[in-house]
Amino acid sequence: MMQPISSPSNEDRDAGQMLLATGVVLLMSLLSMAIFGVKVAGLTMPHDTASDGVLVTSQEVVDAVPELTEVRTQLWINGGLEPLQAGEIAFQSVHDDMLHHGELRGVEIKLIDIQVNETSSTLLHFSGELGISDGSAMLTIPISFDVEHA
Repeated sequence: MMQPISSPSNEDRDAGQMLLATGVVLLMSLLSMAIFGVKVAGLTMPHDTASDGVLVTSQEVVDAVPELTEVRTQLWINGGLEPLQAGEIAFQSVHDDMLHHGELRGVEIKLIDIQVNETSSTLLHFSGELGISDGSAMLTIPISFDVEHA
């Protein structure tokens, strides 16, 4: 004879919910590992030797650094810093942002031998060496510009 099916107890329901929650956590961790694996696999893609990434990036950086430095220097001066200190902090922050931006693009961007000099009471002179590399090509460019401040 068949026995009637009894309704599940609270303990059975709790155990089922815990099993379901464990399965969801396991599934999410496997999905996370799969996404990470795909990202890592993309890092080993062969470089295109005909790529002009270093040249394009160098031109973009050479065009952007003076303007960014000028704006940030003025912000720091308006915030109460002395012009020379404001220029040093501004130039360093531009370097840090360029370094991070390059990492996102797969290109290493560094400003080396950064120097800031106060040439007059209203003029700062910035100089350094811009180094850009993408793993297959490297370019070094001297960079120098003046920023007028109030």
